[in-house]
Amino acid sequence: MCGFWGTMNGMSLGIRTTGSCGSLQQQVQNGRLYSQSSFGGNAKKPWKSPATGSTRDKERVLPFICRCMTRKKVGMLVLFVLALLAFISGFATEDKEGAGLKGTPGDPILRHGISMESDIPASISSTTKGSQVRPSSLEERLNVTHNSPYSLLSRRSNGVLTPQNHPCKKFKLPPQPTDRRLGPRPCPVCYVPVEQAVASMPSVPSESPVLHNLNYVREENPIKIGTHGGSDFGGYPSLTLRNMSYDIKESMTVHCGFVRGSKPGRDSGFDISEADLTELEQPHNIIVASAIFGNYDVIQQPQNISKYAKENVPFYMFVDEETEAYLRNTSSLDSSMRIGIWKIILVRNVPYSDSRRNGKIPKLLLHRIFPNIRYSIWIDGKLQLVVDPYQILERFLWRQKATFAISRHYRRFDVFEEAEANKAGGKYDNASIDYQVDFYKNEGLTPYSQAKLPITSDVPEGCVIIKEHIPITNLFTCLWFNEVDRFTSRDQLSFSTVRDKIMSKVNWFINMFLDCERRNFVIQAYHKDLLDNMPPPPVRRPSRPPPLPRVRAAPAKRNPSKRGKGERRSGSRHHRKVEVGSRDTI
Repeated sequence: MCGFWGTMNGMSLGIRTTGSCGSLQQQVQNGRLYSQSSFGGNAKKPWKSPATGSTRDKERVLPFICRCMTRKKVGMLVLFVLALLAFISGFATEDKEGAGLKGTPGDPILRHGISMESDIPASISSTTKGSQVRPSSLEERLNVTHNSPYSLLSRRSNGVLTPQNHPCKKFKLPPQPTDRRLGPRPCPVCYVPVEQAVASMPSVPSESPVLHNLNYVREENPIKIGTHGGSDFGGYPSLTLRNMSYDIKESMTVHCGFVRGSKPGRDSGFDISEADLTELEQPHNIIVASAIFGNYDVIQQPQNISKYAKENVPFYMFVDEETEAYLRNTSSLDSSMRIGIWKIILVRNVPYSDSRRNGKIPKLLLHRIFPNIRYSIWIDGKLQLVVDPYQILERFLWRQKATFAISRHYRRFDVFEEAEANKAGGKYDNASIDYQVDFYKNEGLTPYSQAKLPITSDVPEGCVIIKEHIPITNLFTCLWFNEVDRFTSRDQLSFSTVRDKIMSKVNWFINMFLDCERRNFVIQAYHKDLLDNMPPPPVRRPSRPPPLPRVRAAPAKRNPSKRGKGERRSGSRHHRKVEVGSRDTI
């Protein structure tokens, strides 16, 4: 019996065995050989011990057990022992690796998006090499709430992220999908874990090229000069002042909205309560801001925000009185002026009748509303943020050494094409769009071509703006707002003109990243008017089973013999008279 098991096991493990039970005691256990005493002694050699009753019993019992146990039981016993030892060895190895990684931040997170048409939050996944690693001690202190597992792609050395040791250094976009589905879609983005992103924040502000001191025009009664557009809120800057604002100097004073009143938000149009103004003046490293005017969108709650970000990054939602009244009527806004993570800021005396144009004020002039912040992330009211703000800033600003980031349009790169698309879509009246484009064309605007490289596009997708608040970026958004105030509210038409004029004067660039990367960290919903006008989904009634086919009874076979006149039918009520002795007698 033992010899057969030893031969079988030797063939499977590559171990030379013999046909004795003693050879069974020399099988491999975790890389070592069993000693002969492992199974209680050699069958050929008796146990030498003092002659006592107990030892004699052992001498009789152990060989008896070896003889009585079947081959299957012995094999199962040895396999169980080997499996137990392998489990203990693997557990010890995992503990050793975990101890070695203790205090080491997690590795890069590859966040994969899904189709925007499905309106489902994008899933979070990661590519791993080896086993999954438990969160580090720093992550536990930050209580990171994202759902991404941590992989062993790479490690950072000495606690400092550099281009040479960055975890996402080798990340490349996968090839474009080959399916025939058209339209925009998200693509994977490599983010570092939140604790690494927090540690990556620059300790000092970025250098502002040339411009170091930026001031703003204040005037109680602005006068409109010329036939060009503008507003009291913007101050009606003349074309001469407009051209002078592109002459970048160390110290400048420009129009930048809020020209009236003692300070932005106080008697200036776009008025904010004193309590809210006090809160908005508090210093912060990072804020996230959005706005809904004219009750145009539905508030979207961010997801996958770490506890550290919730405690240190305020989220502000600007609303007008119409939107605030709707929120109160729907019982989603209470006295705390909070809806989920959003702090609601009520704005009175909005300067424009067009709600979309009012939305450009916080979008482009956040540095005037928040005078003491370093970084801001603007998202339109229809968007839902699904990635932590620190990870977004690390990916699109700090990693790129940029101070301003915006995604480019997924399809159009040329301002002239964008203008035609706006006219076709009824975004603004055609005459105003044509006037603005012709004005830029006379200033030298040309269609986009490869000659403009490394500039990759003239048309942004302006629903997300990531910005460091330094003088040069503040000047850019001021002059961009002035174009929106003077011409149409379609900020995509004026973006490239302001950008190119500033870049021709100073060494500064804008990180225009892929639109599919933007769709990775924000999910786009429908505007409220579209949601209200959508028909309700059809009610699915339980389908009835199809009726069973009717089976027609086969006609009764008739007797081919003809009946006479007096012959009765078999189905007649009258029965034949049965006589005794006839064949019909039962």
